[in-house]
Amino acid sequence: MESIGLRLKALRTTNGLSQRRLAGLAGVSNATISLIEHGRTDPSLGLLKKILDCLDVSFADFFASSTGSDEKFFYSQDELSKISSGPISYLQVGSDLSNSQLQILYERYRPGADTGQSMLSHDAEEGGIILSGRLEVTVGEQVQTLSAGDAYRFNSKLPHRFRNPGNEDCLIVSACTPPSF
Repeated sequence: MESIGLRLKALRTTNGLSQRRLAGLAGVSNATISLIEHGRTDPSLGLLKKILDCLDVSFADFFASSTGSDEKFFYSQDELSKISSGPISYLQVGSDLSNSQLQILYERYRPGADTGQSMLSHDAEEGGIILSGRLEVTVGEQVQTLSAGDAYRFNSKLPHRFRNPGNEDCLIVSACTPPSF
C-alpha cells in the first residue's frame, strides 16, 4: 500500500491544486501538507478527514487500492492494510473497500491516546469489542469506560470520540458500515 503522503500528493495534483491552495482550503499550514506528503508525519484522522473533505474524497475511496480486482476472502496478519500509525493505529481487513458495505478494523490505542477534543460524526453505524485494556467512549452526552470483553455500538451520525484512559494499550476489533475511512 502506498503511503498516505504519496496518495495525498497524487490526489492533490490530479485535482490541480498546489500545496498552498489545499492548505488554505483545509485551514492548515502549507508545512502541514508538505510534511504529510513527504511522509514525515502521519495526520490524525480528524486532520486527514478535513483535508479529504476539501478534495471531496471519502476515507474509503482514499484508501482504496488501485491494484488487482480478484476477490479476496482471507488475510494473514501481514496483509492487513495500515491506515494510521502513532498513538492510535488502525489495521483494516482488505485495502479496496470501494464496493464494500463493511469495514473491519484492528485498533490500538496507546495509553492516553485520544481521537481529539472535536467530536467525530459521519454517516455510518459502528461497533466494537474491547480485547484488552480500557477505552472511554463518548457518544453524544453519554460517557462510558469499557474494559476487555465490553462492547459498543451506535449510529455514527451522533457526535462521538474515543480515549484510552489506562496505562496499557487498548486493543479493539471494530466494524463500520458503510466504510467511513
